[in-house]
Amino acid sequence: MIRSDKLQRIAEIVMVLGIIALCQPWNLFLHRYGVTIILVGLVTFMLTNWFGSKVVPEDDAPLERGHE
Repeated sequence: MIRSDKLQRIAEIVMVLGIIALCQPWNLFLHRYGVTIILVGLVTFMLTNWFGSKVVPEDDAPLERGHE
């Protein structure tokens, strides 16, 4: 299974590629489906952010009593 952080990075790349596909004038297929590519990346990014693993950085971990 793909980890959520890797899938999130792939979704970001897909969104950027969708913007590039939308702005390029040479290929009508890519221009026509550029918004769809962006939306697929956006939905994937949102779902991985929503359902991804909850990793708490050590800086945000609660302090134990006596070590304040």
